[in-house]
Parts: sequence; C-alpha cells; structure tokens
Amino acid sequence: MGKNLLSIRKNVNKNKDPGINYKDPENIKFAHTSEREFSKILNFYKIRWEYEPRTFILELDIKGNPEASFTPDFYLPDLDLYIELTTLNQSLVTKKNYKIRKLKELYPDINIKLFYKKDYNSLLFKYINR
Repeated sequence: MGKNLLSIRKNVNKNKDPGINYKDPENIKFAHTSEREFSKILNFYKIRWEYEPRTFILELDIKGNPEASFTPDFYLPDLDLYIELTTLNQSLVTKKNYKIRKLKELYPDINIKLFYKKDYNSLLFKYINR
C-alpha cells in the first residue's frame, strides 16, 4: 500500500472553534470521562488542545476505501503532538499499541504519545494535589 493512497482527514463534525485558545471541557462530548479530566489538566497548565481533530487512515480495502483508521484523542498544536489515552483493559491497549505503531510507520512525521493508565493517574494525582 503506497503512501499516496493514505490520507489524514480533518474531523469537521467535532466541536472546534479556532478562536478559543483553551476550550471549556463542559461543552464537548468526550468518549470517556478520563478524556474530560485530561482536558482540564491541559487547561490548568494553559496548554492549547484540540479534541479528536484528525483521523489517520491506516489501511484501505481493494477498492481504495478506508478499512482501518485511527483518531488520537488530543492534538497539542503548540507542541505538534498527538496524545492517545488508554485507561482500559489490556486487550484494548494492545490494539492501540498496534495502531500507533502502524501510524508511525505510515506517517513518520507525526508525533504521538500513548498515555497508559499509570501515566494518566500520575498526572491526575499531581493536578488534584495542586
């Protein structure tokens, strides 16, 4: 599969307002409560973020239609960094690890970091104790 067949798609159906630097997490529909809490941590540290702004196509079927894709949870534009949170069970962590490896292989210029449950809990602990 050639790179020219792959694409990065902007998610136009998400709540995005480029005029707002720090978003109000209460106005966004997050897939998981950990994502809402993470957005509050980012706001606390005044880190600009976007929630699920892009989907990366990872595999195409024989007709050229997307068969597998990956949408990281957050994008931090000032750091040019995508963040994926995983506080779920090990089988889902394995899937996410695979998708991130595939993303790095197909889009080597994309910076992405996977935050495991222990990473998330550590950040949350520091945030709560401030």
